[in-house]
Amino acid sequence: MKKLLIAFCLLVLCACGKEKSVLLPEIQNTKITEITDVSPAYLFYDETKPDSLELNKNNLIISTNWLVNVDKRLTLKQVIPSIIKLQEKKRNSDHKNKNVRNYFTCNATSIKNLGFVDFTDVVYDYEREDKDGKIEPENTIFIVVLNLNKIIVYPLDKDDFETNINDFETNLKESLPVNNEKVNVKLSFNEILSFQDYITLKYKLSQLNLENTTINNHEYIIN
Repeated sequence: MKKLLIAFCLLVLCACGKEKSVLLPEIQNTKITEITDVSPAYLFYDETKPDSLELNKNNLIISTNWLVNVDKRLTLKQVIPSIIKLQEKKRNSDHKNKNVRNYFTCNATSIKNLGFVDFTDVVYDYEREDKDGKIEPENTIFIVVLNLNKIIVYPLDKDDFETNINDFETNLKESLPVNNEKVNVKLSFNEILSFQDYITLKYKLSQLNLENTTINNHEYIIN
């Protein structure tokens, strides 16, 4: 398939003939700027509906890379149930291709073009995590994102503290062990967080060069 070109504000001609748009979330940069063999899904922001959400997935082909285009104004409460269903559809299919991936489409502002965030291996859950570490791997740091101005970090052997997106990198690095212990970072996100803010935090984490640190692919959505 030829390279897919999409405008920053995605315009989609639906089956009914009505043109709809998706305002994509913005990130500064991304390592992934081109994907071939793709099929798209769209999560529209619709003010005329009680839940403000409309999912268009008619063009998805199991054996291809999926580009999931989510309007940045939607909340995780609105978005995640649809994302889980899409993931399960591909994971449970008899025709799945283990070499294809799932990506969120974003505007990469530094290159003024599209960028893509891989979420293939992310598992979303609504159960609360056990901060006592009884059911989590050892050396787990919990990060609870209520909003970008209120991010709570539960470090190892230290008191929890509150930070914001601007100081997040510095404060997180300071909370890590100094003895090169391997650390597992577990993320929880407030369900009312906008998809834009979710992508912002995920992008921030992807840019951190944290030695001996693994970002757990199991993410919790909390209320």
